[in-house]
Amino acid sequence: MADSARRKPTDEGDAPPGPPRRITRHVQPLGPRVLVRVIKSPDRSETGLFLPQGVKEDNAMALLGEVVEVARTMPKAERLAGDDEDDDQDDEERRVDLGKNVSGVPLGSNVLFEKERGVIVPWDDTLRLIEVRHILAIVDIITEDEIQ
Repeated sequence: MADSARRKPTDEGDAPPGPPRRITRHVQPLGPRVLVRVIKSPDRSETGLFLPQGVKEDNAMALLGEVVEVARTMPKAERLAGDDEDDDQDDEERRVDLGKNVSGVPLGSNVLFEKERGVIVPWDDTLRLIEVRHILAIVDIITEDEIQ
């Protein structure tokens, strides 16, 4: 009884405290920027080993990344075609327009950028916010089967 009197009551009953809940974050780039996930990092070798500072390539090296989010206009909720305005339907029945891509870079495209460019996202070092003007090229990946 002495132990139970010392414990603070919790909202979840007597369940033991578990690991902290994972927080999901959505990054929406503003202005002429895109969010890129780095595909190949210069900090690792081809086999995935971390390279010490002296072994890394020079600063002119470019990185390959995939555009995972783009700058957009403000989103708008639209009714689906054929919906009556008088219906009291849930918001789930509505289609949400994510907004028009204003960055000029297609979502999902692979891009090359200088490795020192962009702002690394604090909670995920594979994500970078990059200004569109710092993107060197959009890369189309072509398999050998498509060439022949």
